[in-house]
Amino acid sequence: MTRTPNLLSIAAILFAAAFALPQHAAAQPGYGGQQRITCSSNDGKRNWCAIGNSRDAQLVRQISGSPCVRNQTWGIDNRGLWVDNGCRADFAIVAVYGPPPGPPPPQIVTCSSNNGKRNWCDTGGRRNIQLSRQISGSPCVQGQTWGIDNRGLWVDNGCRAEFRVR
Repeated sequence: MTRTPNLLSIAAILFAAAFALPQHAAAQPGYGGQQRITCSSNDGKRNWCAIGNSRDAQLVRQISGSPCVRNQTWGIDNRGLWVDNGCRADFAIVAVYGPPPGPPPPQIVTCSSNNGKRNWCDTGGRRNIQLSRQISGSPCVQGQTWGIDNRGLWVDNGCRAEFRVR
C-alpha cells in the first residue's frame, strides 16, 4: 500500500505537466514573464508582427531553414517586429516599462539623379521628408526635380541632395 501514494504523486505531476502552458503561450508582461510570438516571412517576403508598445525582442528559437540574423533578416522598426527572406522564428517580446519612446531621430539620406534620370531612394517607409542640403549644381525643387510618391523619395534631372527623413 505504500506504493499507491507514490503512484498518485507521480500521476499528479504528469497530469500537471501535460496541461501546463506551452512555451509559446503569451505571458502577461510586467508579471515576470515574457510574451512569445512566432513571426514568419512567407514566400521570402517581408512581414511585420505586432509587438504593442515594446521596442525590442529576442530570438528564442529559429524554425526556418533560412537564416534569422538580427538587422539582416529580422529586426524592429516603427511598424513592429519584421522578418524577411524566409526567416521564421519564435521571439520573446521585451516588456516596456515607463512612457513610450519618442519619435525616432531624423535620418539624413543622400539621393542622387544619375545621368539626369529619375532615381528612388530608400527611406525605410517614412514619408516625412525635407530637403536638408542641395549638393548638385542642378536645381532641386520639390514637385519638379524631387518628390515623394508611392515608391518613396525620388530625384530627377540631375538633382542630388541630402534629405532629412523622419
